[in-house]
Amino acid sequence: MAKVGIIMGSDSDMPVMSKAADILEEFGIDYEMTIISAHREPDIFFEYAKSAEEKGFKVIIAGAGMAAHLPGMCAAIFPMPVIGIPMHTTSLGGKDSLYSIVQMPSGIPVATVAINGGANAGILAAKILATSDESLLKKIKDYSEKMKNQVVAKDARLKEVGYKNY
Repeated sequence: MAKVGIIMGSDSDMPVMSKAADILEEFGIDYEMTIISAHREPDIFFEYAKSAEEKGFKVIIAGAGMAAHLPGMCAAIFPMPVIGIPMHTTSLGGKDSLYSIVQMPSGIPVATVAINGGANAGILAAKILATSDESLLKKIKDYSEKMKNQVVAKDARLKEVGYKNY
C-alpha cells in the first residue's frame, strides 16, 4: 500500500517530481504518482484528495507552478501532512509558485521546500514517516552519514591535488 501520494498538475513537472520518487525508492517507501489538475478536473481532484487517507497515504507531495493551488487544496482536504514543491516558472522564476504555496491561511499548513526541490520533498516525507518507523529512521541516519562521507572525501581530494587540479 502506498504511503506517499505524489501529485503534479502537469507532466512538465515530472523532472522535479521524479526526484522525490527516486528518494522514496531509495528509502524503500511505497508511493503513487499522479498527474491531476485542480483547475481542469476539479471533481477528479476532490475525489483524489478525499480518498487519499483511505488509500493509506500518510503524506502527500504536491508540485505546482504559477498559481500553485494544488498543495493548498490538498492540505484543505487531506488531514495529514502535505509538502508543496513550487515549480520554476518562466515568467517569475518560481517566486509566484513559492508565494502561492508558502502563504497559506491559518489552519491550512503546507510544508514548503525550495523551488524545484523534489529531492528535499522526498527526504522530508521520509523523515515524517520515520517518526513512527525505526527501520526507516536508521535508513535516514545512514543516508546522512553517506552524504557526510562524500563531503569528507571531496575535501581530502582537494587537499591532495589542489584546487587547480580538482
